[in-house]
Amino acid sequence: MSSALEILLVEDNPNDGELVIRALKTNNLAEHIVHVTDGQAALDFLYGSGAYEGRDVNQQPKLVLLDLKLPKIDGIEVLRRIRAQQSTKLLNIVILTSSNEIQDIEACYRYGANSYIVKPVDFESLVKTVSTVGMYWMKINVSPINSTSNC
Repeated sequence: MSSALEILLVEDNPNDGELVIRALKTNNLAEHIVHVTDGQAALDFLYGSGAYEGRDVNQQPKLVLLDLKLPKIDGIEVLRRIRAQQSTKLLNIVILTSSNEIQDIEACYRYGANSYIVKPVDFESLVKTVSTVGMYWMKINVSPINSTSNC
């Protein structure tokens, strides 16, 4: 597997973040995961600014797992900004959040989320959900980002 970035996890809850990372790595679904805890850090990472100034922005993640209720800049605004930029508009973005509010779901799809998943509250269900999501987006789905195939 290459050293290219595979997943950007944007999750402010340290317990949820650790569980997601553990589920992905235990099932060999990602070797390289960057975990940031607020919306501004996610944007800084993607665009090589702030603490990530100088990062090679040509190496974008294969998948962004994005929580909604984030400090500094909320997930819906992060999604909107990602989709507004030519360099990131095709990124695979899965919303992974505790919100099952219809207005959040509609806003995320309106702004171009690829999927919206409500985090299960119990450990086993969360691990199973993350494993299923990881399997699909990392192993099955064909993406135009970092793809070596000619579709």
